[in-house]
Amino acid sequence: MDLDVFVTAHRTEWDRLDHLLRRGRHLTGAEADELVALYQRTATHLSLIQSSAPDPVLMARLTQLVARARSTVTGTRKASWRDAARFLTAGFPAAVYGSRRWWIPTAVLSTLLAALIGWWIGTHPEVQAAIAAPDDLRSMTRPGGEYETYYSSHPAASFAAQVWTNNAQAAAMCLVLGAFLCIPVILILFLNVLNLGVGIGLMSSAGRLDTFLGLVLPHGLLELTAVFVAAGTGLRLGWTVIDPGPRTRRAALAEQGRAAIGMAIGLALVLFVSGVIEGFVTPSGLPTWGRITIGIVAELAFLAYVYLLGGRAARAGETGDLEAVERSAELPSAA
Repeated sequence: MDLDVFVTAHRTEWDRLDHLLRRGRHLTGAEADELVALYQRTATHLSLIQSSAPDPVLMARLTQLVARARSTVTGTRKASWRDAARFLTAGFPAAVYGSRRWWIPTAVLSTLLAALIGWWIGTHPEVQAAIAAPDDLRSMTRPGGEYETYYSSHPAASFAAQVWTNNAQAAAMCLVLGAFLCIPVILILFLNVLNLGVGIGLMSSAGRLDTFLGLVLPHGLLELTAVFVAAGTGLRLGWTVIDPGPRTRRAALAEQGRAAIGMAIGLALVLFVSGVIEGFVTPSGLPTWGRITIGIVAELAFLAYVYLLGGRAARAGETGDLEAVERSAELPSAA
């Protein structure tokens, strides 16, 4: 494509679009229609230049024009309580439901790996000795030891806030860093699985596995599910970079990335509930069966939320992405 000829042929249209945009709200009906048509043609021109003759100065001008025109055509809208309700009842559960083929295998494999690590540590004294000195191990696993007092070492409210912050950060890192070819997500997930496996192994070697599970399960079921969802979504995002499918890599990554941002917000709320359970229920004086029952109820409620509300929303076409009017317009691909 001869760039000079192309610019000469279409400069008048770009200048006209710029003129209409400067007039803002003072447009007649015919001028408004003209603005929409010029916006569409300019977007096509930008796509052609990007693919055939990428000139930085011209691309910058047309990108700005297209962005301004889109803002004028679509208008601006403020978030409302209706948006929040839609997100909680459709967008977020649909996104979790839609990524289930990633986070369910992640959960199963991670749980099996944690059990395997726990068995290996619990049945091999030399591995335990490599982790810590015998006195330190007894200090951690004895009745009233560090594994038990950890959950009651701080006031419940501050402990719950600290746990929520740490877990939300881990989940957000899984979601954000997934775009780096999945590797950071795998490392974060492995560290979580390793910590769980070490606890299982050390407490089982001391004959106190039931105590450990009684402390972990009340909050751990929901907490680990949220981490697995975040990790699975991060892995899905990373795989989109590798294999975007029929769409362009940019478009596919943008769609998955927008959904991941929404997931981060939703999972922060889920982890808040888990943090409250860990701060107030886990160290409470309730019997073990009572604490575990609360954890199971919270887990089942979340799964029902995902599979009932999320499944219904997903079948209706909801993906967890922004509404079409709120997305950046995807430029047409040049032939």
